[in-house]
Amino acid sequence: MARRTAQDIRRRNRFDVLRRVFAAPGPVSRQEIAAATGLSFATAANLVAELLEAGVLREAGREDSQGGRPRARLAVDPGRGALVGIDVAETSVQVVLFDLALTELSSVRLPLPAAGVRPEHVVDAIVTGVEGLLGAAGAPPRVLGAGVSVPGLVEREGGVSVFSPYWSWRDVPLRSLLAARLAMPLYLDNPLKAGTVAEMWFGAGRDVDDLVVLTLRAGVGVGIAIDGALYRGAANSAGEWGHTCLVRGGRECRCGRRGCVEAYVSSRGVAATLRELDAASPLLDPDADTVVTRVAEAAGAGDAVAAETVARTAAYLGEAAADLLNLFNPQALVLGGWVADRLGAPLLRQTREVVAEHALAATLQAAAFQPSTVRGNAVALGAATFALEGFLDDRETFGTVAEGRRAARAAKTRTV
Repeated sequence: MARRTAQDIRRRNRFDVLRRVFAAPGPVSRQEIAAATGLSFATAANLVAELLEAGVLREAGREDSQGGRPRARLAVDPGRGALVGIDVAETSVQVVLFDLALTELSSVRLPLPAAGVRPEHVVDAIVTGVEGLLGAAGAPPRVLGAGVSVPGLVEREGGVSVFSPYWSWRDVPLRSLLAARLAMPLYLDNPLKAGTVAEMWFGAGRDVDDLVVLTLRAGVGVGIAIDGALYRGAANSAGEWGHTCLVRGGRECRCGRRGCVEAYVSSRGVAATLRELDAASPLLDPDADTVVTRVAEAAGAGDAVAAETVARTAAYLGEAAADLLNLFNPQALVLGGWVADRLGAPLLRQTREVVAEHALAATLQAAAFQPSTVRGNAVALGAATFALEGFLDDRETFGTVAEGRRAARAAKTRTV
């Protein structure tokens, strides 16, 4: 493991300060930030000063401080700039425009071809979406960065889609292709990492340091946070839980192997379970996403086959999730993704029951198993948060601020 430098520590502390400002129900004081982060008051105050000078924070009123000078209340300045979050999924691309406070301003979803999706199709959809949203904004805001979530394995430093299971892409330089048409900083990663970052900033990860986030969509995987930091692994491929073996010799998975978790709890997995129960079910459809929606509605209306489909999906999910609890011993296990959202409370309740049968007692007791509380598209929000983190890590912005503050202190010392 690379040794963390003083700059790395300062960067992480800067993130933590801003996360606490986002988490607060209203404007906060420097004292409250220090208490929430565990940083010394002097360190918290220094970081706040940097964020104020960079325009990320603003003063939002003052409060009495028991006879002393009134304390400034601080909040994110939403007008400092805009962020873009982009969720590239199997059949569509969703582009969301946020202000700096990560409040959604506008959104558009653009379809991808039904088959034969090529990199240029994705690039065209992203560019069309971004330009459309900015053009509709009247006076286009200054975009501080755009985060792009693309499925599969991603080499984030180079911005390369190493492998996409949806379209069998290999080594596509997606960031370079986008950079030729979009004049803004671009940050690439995958939906597992994006969804987990959204939880860390805006969901269950605000309150815990050790977190596992299960994402159920057309693809399946987990994001992992350890000691408050996203765990990526040696090649940024940590979290490919969807391609661990659940049933030896079981269903064929898109990865070419058999028995993978994804083959049982993804949208295609739900459709396969329904097909096994009733090959002539009227709920079946060539589109697996449509099947999930129909199953959820029919189960809610009392349909026995649909209810059994949800129960079997919960059984598969519970066994695989129990393994995650036993492996990582997190404080929270979060269930997210649109498949989990559509199947809703019945899936969560039945999965909890199966997890309780298979997880170690001490591990189970330590973890809260809960649905995601992140509003809207968590992947797009997480992608925009990558752009926010990139901006906060910008050496030009914060290096200039820090150098200016050091020069000011030095000048003050010379005049004393």
